[in-house]
Amino acid sequence: EFFEAEEPAEPSGGLVAFYKYLNQTLKYPKVAKRMGVEGKVFVSLIIEEDGSIKDIKIIKGIGAGCDEEAMRIVKEYPKWISGRHLGKAVKQKYTVPITFRL
Repeated sequence: EFFEAEEPAEPSGGLVAFYKYLNQTLKYPKVAKRMGVEGKVFVSLIIEEDGSIKDIKIIKGIGAGCDEEAMRIVKEYPKWISGRHLGKAVKQKYTVPITFRL
């Protein structure tokens, strides 16, 4: 069961820190570089009540190794701050766009 929370889940350190981490950690796949593949990969994930990340899936990918790289860096991020509704931690679904630009 997923909830629209009064206070949505957010990465520990906030969104700015999260996107900074993504940009610093992302390793452009060699195949994608060689083929000139660019675009956005949309990653869906579940933030559990304890802030852990589960069920990482690609909603829309661009291939050439970018989808796997997007999943890898999302999976390695530390626990999130869970969403809260009526003062209680709730499970939330979240979508993260990750841009691959040469």
